[in-house]
Amino acid sequence: MSGVASEPIIRLENVSRVYDTGKVQVPALLDVDLEVADGEFLAIVGPSGSGKSTMMNILGCLDRPTSGRYILDSNPVDELDDDGLAYLRSRSIGFVFQSYNLLPRTSALENVAAPLLYQGVSRKERLRRAQAALERLGLADRVGHVPSELSGGQQQRVGIARALVTEPALLLADEPTGNLDSHSGAEVLELFKDLHSLGRTIVLITHDLDVAQAADRAVHLRDGRLQDAVPA
Repeated sequence: MSGVASEPIIRLENVSRVYDTGKVQVPALLDVDLEVADGEFLAIVGPSGSGKSTMMNILGCLDRPTSGRYILDSNPVDELDDDGLAYLRSRSIGFVFQSYNLLPRTSALENVAAPLLYQGVSRKERLRRAQAALERLGLADRVGHVPSELSGGQQQRVGIARALVTEPALLLADEPTGNLDSHSGAEVLELFKDLHSLGRTIVLITHDLDVAQAADRAVHLRDGRLQDAVPA
């Protein structure tokens, strides 16, 4: 094994995001520098209003910085048009949301298969890969259930399976335990630890310092500025 360090999967260089309301400019992120190594488990921690949502939107290629550079998986995001951004987002990022964001009248299997539709994968292969992802997360007996027939913890596992089915470079989790009871939340965090141990890169965004302890490393956002990194 060579001693050459691999390129960071995420690099933010002097990233700022300022919202122009027409009357006043509101800075949400200010001169943020951040690197995330391939295979790292990072928590981004901050209270409400700290800039966490803006950070999530930029990392997830849902928004663009006002200034600065974002390089994701060796792709300079600022050089991409909207189609290029959507392409990168669909292939390089798996999203896990606080509210699960599952299609309500659709089975767990079809929910997990859905992202592959946008990649042109055949229906047979979509369902095969979705079945495998659900089995991997312990939901083999729930593939035909719709979200209302699943517990909160099971719904979040479906959400994680959906995020993983495209084999993304980055798993981006936004308050993934926020709607769960403490037991289900702990199970989801253990699942993230297991995925990380298999080499998955995970960025977890949370207001909860206890949740952040699941990660290798935590950085803190306050008033749009990134504080020194500390062990989680």
